[in-house]
Amino acid sequence: MTLHPAGDGAFDGHLSEHWTIGPKIHGGVMVALCAKAATLGYRRDGDTADPVAVSVNFLSAPDPGPVRLRTAVRKRGRRIGLLDVELMQGDRACVHAVVTLGEAEHDSEPLMSVHPAVRSMTPVPPGDVPAIGPGHPGAAINNLARGCLIHPQIAETLAPGEAPEFRIWVRPRTDHVDEFFALMCGDISLPVSYAVGRRGWAPTVQLTAYLRGRPADGWLRVVCTATQIGQDWFDADHTVLDSSGRIVVQTRQLALVPGL
Repeated sequence: MTLHPAGDGAFDGHLSEHWTIGPKIHGGVMVALCAKAATLGYRRDGDTADPVAVSVNFLSAPDPGPVRLRTAVRKRGRRIGLLDVELMQGDRACVHAVVTLGEAEHDSEPLMSVHPAVRSMTPVPPGDVPAIGPGHPGAAINNLARGCLIHPQIAETLAPGEAPEFRIWVRPRTDHVDEFFALMCGDISLPVSYAVGRRGWAPTVQLTAYLRGRPADGWLRVVCTATQIGQDWFDADHTVLDSSGRIVVQTRQLALVPGL
């Protein structure tokens, strides 16, 4: 995810096929890339800030290859900054993002934090939850597994009245976990529509991510849930915990249900 300055608040990058789901660039990768471009675009006179909120509209799905990200500062305040980011491939606009910058939470204990994943997920993946790799049913489409260790625990059948809850353990194969990797993991789950038998491409239309704190290195624990899966639209929420058990990223997305 290296970005090179291209002048006037623009940055050039190149996304390889390792950042794809099937033939197209993974949505979480584009969220993280927009957040990184905004962070770089905001730096001036030593200003530093974290992408504490990223609101993304997906306009079209880019292919692997070169991309350009254009940033425009809308606000530069004492504690909060705001930038627009547009991810382009050639003349085609693929993503429009609005990124809020500030200072993410410190490592001190929160006043209140409750999430069932802290109790229900072990800090490391259980031995009976294999990583996506050769022979795994997800290996043919999830190319992120070339650079990440991804251990998904998917509930593909639901009892009446039961809500889907997909659990995933993930970490980079070689690099350290940082805030941009954690933001990408806010879209790491396969579509929750799989739980009701609707499989296939489920394009995300809008996604909002919150960076609650900078993650500690190590395994990330991710829980993906849904409130309603309609005939046409579904929502999905990701909560990402770092190796210490702190909530570091929360996301909510609206996506289209795959056809029959």
